[in-house]
Amino acid sequence: MMLFAADVLSRNPGAEILYDVKCTRHLAPYIEKNGGRPLMWKTGHSLVKAKLKETGAPLGGEMSGHIFFKDRWYGFDDGLYAGARMLEILTKGSNPSALLNGLPIASSTPELHLHLQEGENFALIDQLRRDAKFPTSEKINDIDGLRVEYADGFGLARSSNTTPVVVLRFEGENPEALARIQAEFKSVILAAKPDAELPF
Repeated sequence: MMLFAADVLSRNPGAEILYDVKCTRHLAPYIEKNGGRPLMWKTGHSLVKAKLKETGAPLGGEMSGHIFFKDRWYGFDDGLYAGARMLEILTKGSNPSALLNGLPIASSTPELHLHLQEGENFALIDQLRRDAKFPTSEKINDIDGLRVEYADGFGLARSSNTTPVVVLRFEGENPEALARIQAEFKSVILAAKPDAELPF
């Protein structure tokens, strides 16, 4: 998404770039550095597609790999087209590895799943929104579950749209930050649901 955003913004300066709540915290500053306006939105193919149409953004993407181009394309996602666009970007420079290796990185988890009974996922997220305290956080975004931002990372807990699962994802600037953020989430989730079988 960073490379796609920089490329799209070279032709659409000042445009909004849409991405879902699971994406890295390094994406928004990268978009801003390249002259764009980052817009975090809810996870879900149809939700991102609808928001893209509503905002007119020339690019939208999800951590899952759905990339929506409305720049030299029609505004929907197509894996082969995204691959071709990536090859185009990589062939413009003399050292594709250096381009990829130059992107900001962090310690992060994949998407983790807390499996629950039908309906419990929504109830748990509602309870966390109401009661959970994250004492070392800087900001909480609740557009899709809880994305808790820290000075050195983020934690996310959101209800799946399709299965009785709470989706979790964590990122830290280093392994220590990642572990601290996960520990804080573990504490608030177990306070709300002591029998939760956490996947971390």
